[in-house]
Amino acid sequence: MSGLQCLASDKVWFDKQRYDEAEKNFYEGVNGPATKLQSSSHAAGDQELIVRMKSLELENQTLHKVVGDMRAALHKLESRVVQLEKTNIPAAKVAPVQTAPAKKVAVQEDDDDDIDLFGSDEEDEEAARLKQERVEAYTAKKAKKPALIAKSSILLDVKPWDDETDMSKLEECVRSVQVDGLLWGASKLVAVGYGIKKLQINCVVEDDKVGTDILEEEITKFEDLVQSVDVAAFNKI
Repeated sequence: MSGLQCLASDKVWFDKQRYDEAEKNFYEGVNGPATKLQSSSHAAGDQELIVRMKSLELENQTLHKVVGDMRAALHKLESRVVQLEKTNIPAAKVAPVQTAPAKKVAVQEDDDDDIDLFGSDEEDEEAARLKQERVEAYTAKKAKKPALIAKSSILLDVKPWDDETDMSKLEECVRSVQVDGLLWGASKLVAVGYGIKKLQINCVVEDDKVGTDILEEEITKFEDLVQSVDVAAFNKI
């Protein structure tokens, strides 16, 4: 068998280049040339990058403006604090200045004279008026409350002249003493000696109206029956 016959009997692909070219043309016809696809992809990526860069530039400009506004507000605030320190004004009374957000800060130097940083006399007058009203209300309430009356319990020893004195008559005379603020209580006869008994009688008095000296003076007026009057006990109620 000759060489040509051997090659003819083997399945050798002599037209591979033609088939590769045909396959390439087919795919380019479907998807377009490879160079065009790469060019389109690069163009889309560049466009997206440009958009992002513009967005970043815009944000950067906005931030610069915000920072500038904040610096201006801070500078005005520092100037005001320096001015207040020069006039020896307590910093605690200075009204706080809002610095955030920076876009809303609006400090007008021409209107500074109209701002009342330390209150007004009207507020002081209003506070004084409220305080006076409260004092008057408390005084009126206290005046309506009934005053506490001071009282005392007194035990008196009333001695007769002798054992022949009518003790019932003596007690009747003692109880006949009627004074505003005087209230007689219980009584009893206590033996003294030699058949003589004394009248021991209790009474309650208002301290501002009745004293022991008044009681002694009134009781000793019955001189035919009463020899003396002594205070046996005196207790505050």
